[in-house]
Amino acid sequence: MIDTPIVAEIDYDARGKTYGRLQVPRSNNEAGWSSLFVPVVVVNDGEGPTVLVMGGNHGDEPVGIISCLNLLHDLRPEDVGGRLIVLPCLSPDAARAYTRLWPSGANFNRSFPGSPDGPPNEQLADYVTRVLFPMTEYVVDIHSCGRTADCLPWSEMHPIAEPQQRRRMVEAMGAWNTDWNVIYIDIAGSGLLVGEAERRGKIVASTEFGSGGHMTSETYELGRSGLINLLRHSGVLKGEPVTRAQLGKPPARILSATNLEDYPLAPESGFFEPLVNLGERVEDGQLIGRIHFLERPDRKPEPIHARSSGLIASIRSIAATTQGDNVFVVAREITREEALA
Repeated sequence: MIDTPIVAEIDYDARGKTYGRLQVPRSNNEAGWSSLFVPVVVVNDGEGPTVLVMGGNHGDEPVGIISCLNLLHDLRPEDVGGRLIVLPCLSPDAARAYTRLWPSGANFNRSFPGSPDGPPNEQLADYVTRVLFPMTEYVVDIHSCGRTADCLPWSEMHPIAEPQQRRRMVEAMGAWNTDWNVIYIDIAGSGLLVGEAERRGKIVASTEFGSGGHMTSETYELGRSGLINLLRHSGVLKGEPVTRAQLGKPPARILSATNLEDYPLAPESGFFEPLVNLGERVEDGQLIGRIHFLERPDRKPEPIHARSSGLIASIRSIAATTQGDNVFVVAREITREEALA
């Protein structure tokens, strides 16, 4: 028995389709004794892999939440070969407020591996790390870029050193059937959910769908169909996965943004103006944006130059910008063989 302050009102081994919740203890100005309820659903029908699917890691990224709920509405136990554990929304309070961070200011996606003795976000991260991860083979964490950036709709992974894990993650990344696959690094601190899962040897499948918090029916459909196809690829959902070729689409384009220079930061605080578009090719040293100064109309804008060559994969979507904010992601196109290497 793992010692955790979280109360799990669900039996992960029960057959069929089971609805429950995690109770995360908390205390605030409105309630000295309280719990944050995090819904959890288990669909279990016999032998096969266990796959953990999560949405709403950040509260301003609803595609994962809707994708999980749509999946669960229609899913029957007989559709599953193994066990599917779904947490539709990891950050319910933030999702209701449509904010990236929890009301406490905590970034849940910087809370891992967590601590049973920490604040609520760390307690929940600890539960995911020590209770849920050991049950699973695949870990799915669906993101949709949030309000802060416009990005190409992509599936993603970190550069993984272990060859077999890397190969399986490249295959899982392709199973989303997105037009773009991105290999990226962390530039805003450690403690990511996917990073902890990767360190524990899991096959991690993640995404960034959407643009600036503006969701479309096309974005939601990409999340819905991509998740189903990925789960078929994993073997937990019955049925054959489809390939991009079967859908009449060209191979996905694989991008790599694995150097700090690929993530230009705002040199000063002000109002950000991009001078290039998503998917546009830029060269090292090219002027790609600038920072304007509201209080100093006499001052010329501060230029932002590319520090590497490649395609614009992401652009900051909020004009008001603080010094040090990431404003672009520049990624170079690579082959599948390079991704595997």
